[in-house]
Amino acid sequence: MPAFDLPLDELQRHRPEPDEPADFDAFWQATLKSATHPEPLIRVRPVDTGLRLVESWDVTFRGFAGDPVRAWYTRPADDGELMPAVVEFAGYGRGRGLPHERLTWANAGYAHLLMDNRGQGDQYGNGGATPDPHTSAPGGPGPAVRGLLDPHDYHYRRLITDAVCAVAALRALPGVDRDRIAAVGNSQGGGVALAVAGLVPDLAAALVTAPLLCGIRRGLDLTDAGPYGEIAAYLAVHRGAEDAAYRTLGYVEGISFARRAQAPAHFGVGLRDQVCPPSGAYAAYHRYGELTGTDPVREIHAYPFNGHEHGDAVHVRRQMTWLREVLGAGGA
Repeated sequence: MPAFDLPLDELQRHRPEPDEPADFDAFWQATLKSATHPEPLIRVRPVDTGLRLVESWDVTFRGFAGDPVRAWYTRPADDGELMPAVVEFAGYGRGRGLPHERLTWANAGYAHLLMDNRGQGDQYGNGGATPDPHTSAPGGPGPAVRGLLDPHDYHYRRLITDAVCAVAALRALPGVDRDRIAAVGNSQGGGVALAVAGLVPDLAAALVTAPLLCGIRRGLDLTDAGPYGEIAAYLAVHRGAEDAAYRTLGYVEGISFARRAQAPAHFGVGLRDQVCPPSGAYAAYHRYGELTGTDPVREIHAYPFNGHEHGDAVHVRRQMTWLREVLGAGGA
């Protein structure tokens, strides 16, 4: 895999001018207001995973339009203390999988909610359990193009709203310290975690790795891989639809969410990532918090010889060290 995107010294200065719809804030305020519910949880059912050191629950909460969204909730067993919590968002085409798959955060001393991706889960991993009941305008096979020409109909409007609702659901679950919640994600999940950081002002931390939906226009110019390739293929057929598509994508641009974020943030990128070009993450990093009147604590780790896998387990270990310093764990 060759070197890709800008050289590191240019990435460290990469701060493109914002390009966002004038009604970006009003759009999301109206969207989230319609999704707010006094009782975020629908059902919480214990699950026997056969594991002794953690306990797990099958959670259903209210997401976009009150739709039921599934999640796994896992925490250290027999720990009655309130503990910091992590809400994790899965990658593109993945679902929540099985409850015994993602145990790192629970074993590190956090309550952990893994949100299912509505209408996804059939491309990787062990599947999902959340349909997307809303019909979108005709599009391609992937979520990235469902409803692409109308921001109100776009798949990511619903998914990001689900993610904000997941924070409310996590706060309503037993054993969670409501004031110490971090959003975590990689790839699509990284883009969603960044959106949550921009939409939930009292989030305690954000861990954003190889984020999709960051620097979207530049991403479409640089790569035909992954979701950007799906969008490009759609526009190759729907000639003349570019303006409508760019308008829709403007409402889910990660750089715009980053500008509104206040929580401490930890970023990670592979400099040879051809799925989510690193310039998008660097742009979000440099613009992070600029509309809040604050200068949030943040750091970014680059892996020069890695692609979309970025730092893999090495990076996860860095995340754990950083998050313990920011939130503590196990009631600390």
